[in-house]
Amino acid sequence: MRAVLMRRHGGPEVLEIVDAPTPQLGAGQLLVDVAAVGVNFTDVYQRQGVQPYAGDLPAVPGQEGAGTVAAVGPGVEGVAVGDRVAWVSVPGGYAQQVAIPAERAVPVPEHVDFPVAAAAMMQGLTAHYLSHTTHPVAAGEPVVVHAAAGGVGLLLTQLVKLAGGIVVGTTSTDQKAELARQAGADHVARYDSFLDTVRELTGGAGAAVVYDGVGRATFDDSLAALRRRGLLVAYGASSGPVPPVETERLAAGGSLYLTRPTLPQHIESRAELLGRAADLFGWIGAGRLSIRIGATYPLTDAPRAHADLEGRRTSGKSLLLPG
Repeated sequence: MRAVLMRRHGGPEVLEIVDAPTPQLGAGQLLVDVAAVGVNFTDVYQRQGVQPYAGDLPAVPGQEGAGTVAAVGPGVEGVAVGDRVAWVSVPGGYAQQVAIPAERAVPVPEHVDFPVAAAAMMQGLTAHYLSHTTHPVAAGEPVVVHAAAGGVGLLLTQLVKLAGGIVVGTTSTDQKAELARQAGADHVARYDSFLDTVRELTGGAGAAVVYDGVGRATFDDSLAALRRRGLLVAYGASSGPVPPVETERLAAGGSLYLTRPTLPQHIESRAELLGRAADLFGWIGAGRLSIRIGATYPLTDAPRAHADLEGRRTSGKSLLLPG
């Protein structure tokens, strides 16, 4: 099979296309023919060697995908060859085949095609826990969604609107602003002006929550945009890590809350994983949640997919199609 291999950390050029052996199945594992695999910033961080994502080398990147079960390992029950599955937080997806734990396989309904299923996993599950667990959005609450035209941002905006929240979305271009509005954002602003938008919208009171996957570039204004006892959810750092924070800043801002959640801790149990995925696939089937696939690439173009993602030349989800 063909796979993407990293032998060293560095730029997109370290992603090599190689012939690799078919993964050998252990107990409780599935062999899956990969139809689509997501390209994420976590893959970029792994490639760059950023901790805690770096891991051991050599390695095949890729944490999520969807495809068809090709073989079933010892001890697996309830899954058969030919079943449609998706997965997340499982390494080795940049390949034509991957071995995944059966307990992490999510059944994909027939009404959801593989690219949509792959695109819904990491960002969709992230948007789900952010809006339903980290801060369950209430009707009428003003909410800031940074990078509202990004992979998480477009989905998070839609889920906040399903809950009745009022979304202030941030984007960097007019084209991305239009995408955010199509997803339901009530107000769209540039990163250097969203604070003024929030203050005007709320009469100076501030937002209930700011969902910030940008990091260093937006952190200070995100804190300033919060109402008293508001919550800053720092779930990513696409612009770079946030410097250490003095806790007194939270007191001075109005007894603010700050959290740094991650997806794996919100899908630890199979019941939680399946429950969140079922919600997503149900909303997709009902036409209430739209998955935007911004770009697709053959496996051989993995370096270009990374370069485009880092260069902010994409919107929505980027996918590799191993073929």
